[in-house]
Amino acid sequence: QVQLVESGGGLVQAGDSLRLSCAASGRTFSNYVMGWFRQAPGKGREFVAHIHWSRGSTSYADSVKGRFTISRDGAKNTVYLQMNSLKPEDTAVYYCAARFVTSSEPNYWGQGTQVTVSS
Repeated sequence: QVQLVESGGGLVQAGDSLRLSCAASGRTFSNYVMGWFRQAPGKGREFVAHIHWSRGSTSYADSVKGRFTISRDGAKNTVYLQMNSLKPEDTAVYYCAARFVTSSEPNYWGQGTQVTVSS
């Protein structure tokens, strides 16, 4: 059974940093793209960043480029999202997701972790 468990969310002030973690278990993820999405109150879920588990190639939404960094630790089966220079508009529930490389949508989702940035 695949599980994605996020942690690391919290309440911070604008300009602060947070690191989110996503512990993945239940299968090997070498042919998966691991991603972070977020959903702000009253808005749809949006893409934040992703990383190809094996290749390490990354992609970011324009809104977070230069501020957020996605990475993975194969030994720990964990994906990270380092978030710097946080802004109030980054406030959202952040979700970890795993998408098989040939799938158009994520196959697995975590339960989400709340990030709140005060001004």
